[in-house]
Amino acid sequence: MLRKLLAEGIGTLLLLTVVIGSGIMAERLSGGNGGIALLANALATVGGLYVLIEVLGPVSGAHFNPVVSAAMALRGELARDEVLPYIAVQLLGAVLGAWLAHAMFGADILQLSTRARSDIGQRIGEVVATAGLLLVVLRAPAGRAPALVAAYIGAAYWFTSSTSFANPAAVLGRMFSDSFAGIAPASAPGFVIAEVIGAALALGLHGALEPRSRRPGHPNTIESSGRPELR
Repeated sequence: MLRKLLAEGIGTLLLLTVVIGSGIMAERLSGGNGGIALLANALATVGGLYVLIEVLGPVSGAHFNPVVSAAMALRGELARDEVLPYIAVQLLGAVLGAWLAHAMFGADILQLSTRARSDIGQRIGEVVATAGLLLVVLRAPAGRAPALVAAYIGAAYWFTSSTSFANPAAVLGRMFSDSFAGIAPASAPGFVIAEVIGAALALGLHGALEPRSRRPGHPNTIESSGRPELR
């Protein structure tokens, strides 16, 4: 259990470091071009997420996301008594990841974002982003989940109005960064609610598509669809 929690904490920390750090770098180098900054931020996130899932998935399942951990517990793929510890280390790792990114770029460690993301369209975008992410996690063919999850998130940076947080831990970490990737505290609750709704929709859709039994070769944890079952 300690190994799993360490993997989840480190993975979430590094994921937020990638997201926020690449956002800071992109903003500094893009000369005010938001499209270039978003492209750089998305590409870094795709690469970082793929590597983290491949490397840490065999240890913990590489959730790095409270709604993924909760969904796996509901499906019996994660022990119920492991859910809260998983979520706790994910949340802690997210905040530490924001602070690490700030430290690397010489910014103030302690920040609160002023970037408002509060309109209804962005919240709908978060529902779509989270539902799609969880469907990919649940339905990815064996061994393909790391690439498919990373590819989906990269695409969702661009096709969703919210730029696809799809992760309550990411919302928390990005709330503590007044950078390109940040989200204002007042906007955070709406995003988290949208993510929970998206996760519930994904579970319902997955059940409708496959109501009786899991397809062969589908141990539903992120690293594998090719990764071991969590015990």
